[in-house]
Amino acid sequence: MKVALVQDWFVVNGGAEKVVREIIAMYPDIEIFSLVDFLSDEDRDYILAGKKVHTSYLQKIPFAKKHYRNFLLLFPHAIESLDFSAFDLIISSSSSVAKGIKKTNKQIHVCYCHSPVRYAWDLKDAYLSSMKWPKRSIAKYVLAYIRKWDLKTSNRVDLFLANSKNVAERIRRIYNRDSVVVHPPCDTKLFTPEEEKDDYYFTSLRMVPYKRLDLIVKTFNELPDKKLIVSGEGPDMEKIKAIAAGNITFVGFVKQAELVKYFQKAKAFILAAEEDFGITSLEAQSCCTPVIAYAKGGYLETVIPGKTGVFFKEQTVQSLKNTILEFEKSGHVYKREDFLNNVASFTQEKFRTAFKDCIDSYVERKG
Repeated sequence: MKVALVQDWFVVNGGAEKVVREIIAMYPDIEIFSLVDFLSDEDRDYILAGKKVHTSYLQKIPFAKKHYRNFLLLFPHAIESLDFSAFDLIISSSSSVAKGIKKTNKQIHVCYCHSPVRYAWDLKDAYLSSMKWPKRSIAKYVLAYIRKWDLKTSNRVDLFLANSKNVAERIRRIYNRDSVVVHPPCDTKLFTPEEEKDDYYFTSLRMVPYKRLDLIVKTFNELPDKKLIVSGEGPDMEKIKAIAAGNITFVGFVKQAELVKYFQKAKAFILAAEEDFGITSLEAQSCCTPVIAYAKGGYLETVIPGKTGVFFKEQTVQSLKNTILEFEKSGHVYKREDFLNNVASFTQEKFRTAFKDCIDSYVERKG
């Protein structure tokens, strides 16, 4: 079979890109498509094995590299403009519009769904609340259009694979479709433990509203004797930096080897979003670093309370602050074997086996 892979966009090395890396390893001759591709040469080599990406017309729009998200209204048309007529099997890696590609009845489309479009469904209110008028008024119209298109195109997918039970529930609720859960992979060979910890907390994320970096920063503003290191970039960076106290250090985008060091040396890794799955929580655990996470969404499937981390129950400064103080006061000793036993269920090998088995069995059934 001729196989194609389509992802919403290639901009940074995030969780979806780690999934893409494993899919390419399983299908070395696969051809890759996306709305835009602005990966660095280093990330392209790591994620795409140096492969060229077939992009949409959005790639050529001036300033698209920094402002591609502003063209949301064009996303459906742009993804439908990509030509997949030469392929037998199309795999989409989708948290936005990639699942809406066009195909014929003779082709098979398997969607690895990181989430139905977050900003159009479950996180709509959070995105809109971060905007000022008149941008908010325009966004309401655009999101209504995206939701209508998203529902209409859900039947273009033959088989849904969900990255978590959490996302499988969303797929059922929004699209009225069944799915098979295949958890994303954690690179346990890259993220390895070190014995010594330093006296800092760490978080690494894309600086967008739903990641709730504002909550983490406001919490550490009230804990001036606790040090927080923040890795990552995004549209909210300057706004968040402007409210941060002196005990918070922003290191921006860091290369992979440096990122691993931050994970290894941190006393704990902080996460405040309601995440689809949250692969960074596993990367921290693979380094034997405890996770302090919001008790909702995908983290409930990756963190074992008392063994690999702790949860805070409300997305409030007081709830996170109390949990951090209790984490320090308890003096609980986290065991290396508990971390490694947990992440053993999420290895690259486990992902490849489960993913390939699902696709092969479906293709066989369809002849």
